[in-house]
Formats: sequence, structure tokens, C-alpha cells
Amino acid sequence: MTGFRATVVVHEPADCPVADVSASADEPVDSVSRSSQTTADGTVVEEFGVAADAAVEGDHDVELTPVQSNDREAIYRFERDSGADCACEIIEGTGTPVSSVRAQNGSLLLSFRTLELAEIAEIVDELRAYFDGVVVEELTQDHEDISADPVVVDREALTTRQREILETAHEMGYFDYPKGANATDVAEELGVARSTFTEHLGAAQTKLMDAILEDET
Repeated sequence: MTGFRATVVVHEPADCPVADVSASADEPVDSVSRSSQTTADGTVVEEFGVAADAAVEGDHDVELTPVQSNDREAIYRFERDSGADCACEIIEGTGTPVSSVRAQNGSLLLSFRTLELAEIAEIVDELRAYFDGVVVEELTQDHEDISADPVVVDREALTTRQREILETAHEMGYFDYPKGANATDVAEELGVARSTFTEHLGAAQTKLMDAILEDET
């Protein structure tokens, strides 16, 4: 059996305390966990880890409670309304568990596994119904054997502007983790608005995904 692992980035998700902390503290958040059941008050409890010396006392919509700390990491806990738009819950609502949650520079990085490429495209479409700036940052496939499984992508399917945006983002480390540049950095380098950058990037990635999916059929 083969499967796919994808990492999707949700840029600046509204009302996400974890993403807010990664932006205000200027530190990545690499470990996030949350309760599987809501409390009696209808809230979800979440915990996250951040560098011990990170300043997280900024302007957050929820109260962050210190739970544990050492010389390397500090763990905080908070509660949020279960009815709030949550990218993790939107993905899991499709029947796909989220295997990893991280945050950096105000963006969420969500990793999950699927059996079919089409499921990834459906999840991205579902997220885009709630959030702007949703892009696939990483896509890998595991194989049962060592035989190659090449996919030919027609570069001409991309517009000149889309190729330029992909190349610039790649060269500046936008797809790296940790990021070498964020969306604002790349947009400034290209001389376009951030919204224009994310729109072109999303369109380019959709074309690439379509090409891969067509190859699978």
C-alpha cells in the first residue's frame, strides 16, 4: 500500500491563539495538543510548547496559563470555544486525522496522511472556504518498492507570473521549515500585494495538483 503525506500552510488564520503566539513571540511553536472532548462549558482545551525565553504575554484573545517549564521549553494551556473556526477540526471533519500541528510567523503548518491525492485537494478546498492563503507546502509519497513513479508536469500550464512567483518563493526559502521568508517578504521582493502573491501561489499549486491527479487516473 502507498500513501501520501501533506503539509498545508494556513497563513494568519483568524482567532487561532497558537498562530497568534508564534507571531507575537517571534518563536515557532512545534508541539500542540488538544482535548478530544469538550468541557462542560463547551470549550476545547489546548496546550502548546514554545521556547522557554519566549515572550507570550502579548495581546491574546484567550488566557494563557503556564503549565510546565524547563530550561528549554515552556508549556502553556488555554481554552477556546468549540464553535470557533479551527483549521485542525476542519481537516478532521473530512475524516482525516491531523498528525502534526506547528505554527510559525503567525501561520499554521498542518500535516496529515491520505491514501489518495484527491483527498488532499478536497481538504485544501475545504480549508479555503474558511481561510485565505492556504497552500500545500510539502507533498511526499511512500512506495512499497523502489520502482520509480514519475509524474510529468507541463510547465506551460503555469502562466509566466505563476512560474515567477513559485521560483521566487522557492529561492527565498518560503517553502523551507523554518521559513527563510514569509509571504510578506516574497510579495515585497516581487513588488506585489501579499494578497496577490497568495492568490497566484494558490492558483499555481492548484494547477500542479491537477496535473498530478490527472496522472493518477
